[in-house]
Amino acid sequence: MTRQQQLVALQTIVIKEIRRFMRIWLQTLLPPAITMTLYFVIFGHLVGSRIGDMGGFNYMQYIVPGLIMMAVITNSYANVVSSFYSAKFQRSVEEVLVSPVPNAVLLVGVTLGGVARGIAVGLIVTLLSLFFTDLALNHVFVVVYTVVMTATLFSLGGFINAVYAKSFDDINIVPTFILTPLTYLGGVFYSMDLLSPFWQGVSLLNPIVYMVNAFRYGILGVSDVNVWFSLGMITLLSAALFAYALRLLDRGTGLRE
Repeated sequence: MTRQQQLVALQTIVIKEIRRFMRIWLQTLLPPAITMTLYFVIFGHLVGSRIGDMGGFNYMQYIVPGLIMMAVITNSYANVVSSFYSAKFQRSVEEVLVSPVPNAVLLVGVTLGGVARGIAVGLIVTLLSLFFTDLALNHVFVVVYTVVMTATLFSLGGFINAVYAKSFDDINIVPTFILTPLTYLGGVFYSMDLLSPFWQGVSLLNPIVYMVNAFRYGILGVSDVNVWFSLGMITLLSAALFAYALRLLDRGTGLRE
């Protein structure tokens, strides 16, 4: 395929993915908005008013960046894992695989669809948060880069989960037993300064810690870990997952069985 044809193929895949989650917005965009609003009310307002300040900010301000990142992570992951596994289950993905479209174009297109949903939900949650607290952009580049790369990382993770999944039950194992615990233990609701030195060290093994803190730094200007190290970790993990996902696609893992 020529480069122009590859761009057309990429555009087609991305538009298809975006139309997919926009068509069922009652299932893809509305539920996370409602869930995050409940978090704002219960944790931020009711509980937060009794906790007091954290990191130099009131509790609501402190947890909002983490809640936005939680929404981005879960929705970018969910979009790709459900979309690609459905295509695999219905065998419609085979039509793309036998076409001249390079595997890298397919992977980038599906990933960008997940990124689009993650960013869309992140924007919705951000707008909702403004009804509960004031936010400011201290470092625009850090905010944008962190959101885009985090959505990319978890979109790739959702793709890998879909490749290995053999049933619809399998696409829920990773979010339930791995993604959710890591997110709740990733510093969304607390500062790492509250932990003992041992558990602070253990927390550094959690990649979501770096994403939440980088985004919090971009919004509030505070972080429990070095922000440039965090951005480097996100970039490295995204590159590693992309290479691994592309290798699985080239080998036909989970697609030729």
